[in-house]
Amino acid sequence: MAPVNPVRRVWAEGRAAVNGWIAVPSVLNVEAMAKARWDALTVDMQHGTADYADLLSILPVIEKSGAAPIVRVPWLDEAAIMRSLDAGALGIIAPMIETREDAERLVSACRYPPDGARSFGPVRARFAWGDDYARIAKEEVLVFAMIETKAAVANLDAILSVPGLSGIYIGPADLSLSHGFSPGFDREEPEMQTLIADIRKRSATAGLRCCLHCGSPAYAARAAADGMDLVTIGSDARFVEAGAAAAVKGFRDGAGNKT
Repeated sequence: MAPVNPVRRVWAEGRAAVNGWIAVPSVLNVEAMAKARWDALTVDMQHGTADYADLLSILPVIEKSGAAPIVRVPWLDEAAIMRSLDAGALGIIAPMIETREDAERLVSACRYPPDGARSFGPVRARFAWGDDYARIAKEEVLVFAMIETKAAVANLDAILSVPGLSGIYIGPADLSLSHGFSPGFDREEPEMQTLIADIRKRSATAGLRCCLHCGSPAYAARAAADGMDLVTIGSDARFVEAGAAAAVKGFRDGAGNKT
């Protein structure tokens, strides 16, 4: 049976998945983003502006577009994780996972017994994915632990050993801060490139997927060619900022007005 989760379908075809990032949770904005035909769209509830009510309105838009609906929860919080899944998310990204115990809590909140402690009550997820939702959840829900601190890197092998974890998601901004660099995406420092490559290799050795947040299509393509399983490119807010700046600059350059 073909996977229900679009990201799993991409992986089954041997390709890297491309993920869009939703920081501005309006239906119109998500519809505009979805026109690009991403493999997945992630609603950011940590640094973005979405709340639970927003999930109920925008996850259906993501589903309809054919992308996998993923949620980055605000923190390692069981209630936030379970509610996001009950709303229909097919993937969870949890920030600042630093220990095996953190990863175990994350997996437990995402998996029904006997694999975890998720409470059964898929109020909207059942509408989205069918009456056989318990089976769908077991087979299709992706669970990603964010690796973004020195402590997480030190404990990476222990984190990767947790049963039920789908993979890790590298957050390069915080990871760079923790290693003495300024925050940002698309790291070119040899030290950071070596670190990111090592995380990817250790994930692959453990049989888990590795994902990376990128700032540009070119860097994301390089990361995918190097073996990343999922790459995120920018965010809706950054796309609007860049597009608006380019439009105004184009007008002023054309009109000879440099101010």
